[in-house]
Amino acid sequence: MDYRGYRVETGENSVIVYGVRDFNPVHTFECGQCFRWIRQDDGSYNGVAGSRAVNVSWDGERLVIYNADIDDFINFWFEYFDLGTDYSLIKKAVAKDDVMRTAVEHGYGIRILKQDIWEVMISFIISINNRIPAIARIVEAVSRMYGRAVFMDDTAFYTFPDAHSLATASLEELKVCRGGFRCRYMQKTAEAICSGEISLGELARLETNTARQELMKLPGVGPKVADCILLYSGTSTDVFPTDVWVKRVMEELYFKRKASFREIQDFSRKYFGDLRGYAQQYLFYYAREHKIGAGS
Repeated sequence: MDYRGYRVETGENSVIVYGVRDFNPVHTFECGQCFRWIRQDDGSYNGVAGSRAVNVSWDGERLVIYNADIDDFINFWFEYFDLGTDYSLIKKAVAKDDVMRTAVEHGYGIRILKQDIWEVMISFIISINNRIPAIARIVEAVSRMYGRAVFMDDTAFYTFPDAHSLATASLEELKVCRGGFRCRYMQKTAEAICSGEISLGELARLETNTARQELMKLPGVGPKVADCILLYSGTSTDVFPTDVWVKRVMEELYFKRKASFREIQDFSRKYFGDLRGYAQQYLFYYAREHKIGAGS
């Protein structure tokens, strides 16, 4: 069948999608936006999103999603992989100089996933002062402790727990996940969501800066984590997540001097406009892979 410009077929317990462009699973799953996709020996990825456990493989022509069917693709994976967005136009728009052209060429296959905002929120609270392997381990531990088992063949995977599960967990129980000081932040954030202090559904309807300010009411959430939540949930691309390392990267590649966080935010807004979230992702991935800013 044809679906919104893609040819979609069924295989053995799988859906096969033809016509996907501007996609590379290494770039997409390993650019720092998600923590539940694990590369397998054959180059495919096992992952859990929502209530689904799947294996995703890509050979340059076919996107194969194993443990899924066409209904899953239409109702979930099409949106999750942002397949309704033409990334060739985005890349052309943000490749405004030699730096960005190089970054876009390096990360040509990045797609910004539209992940569940609750999962992104807790994942990036876990990311505070943490490295990607450790974040992934803690997210997996939290899911195993409080999530629900879903199966791919005979293997159990675990969904990300809901807010009620974390809000009612004791701090001692949560600390088993080795999240350290972040465990209290997770618990208090879950309580805020359950009480209605923060409405996840309302965030998508707010102007970006207002949504950022709402998120920053949560414990441990500063501007960078708030912007990550907005970007990686598909809520807004008009953000430029900036931590100390991204600041160094921008100073090295653009300013050629020390620059304030405000200067970097103002520059990204004026230079990249509403696409600055995409631009940040290409820059972040390129700089991390080439260790730009690491020694600054």
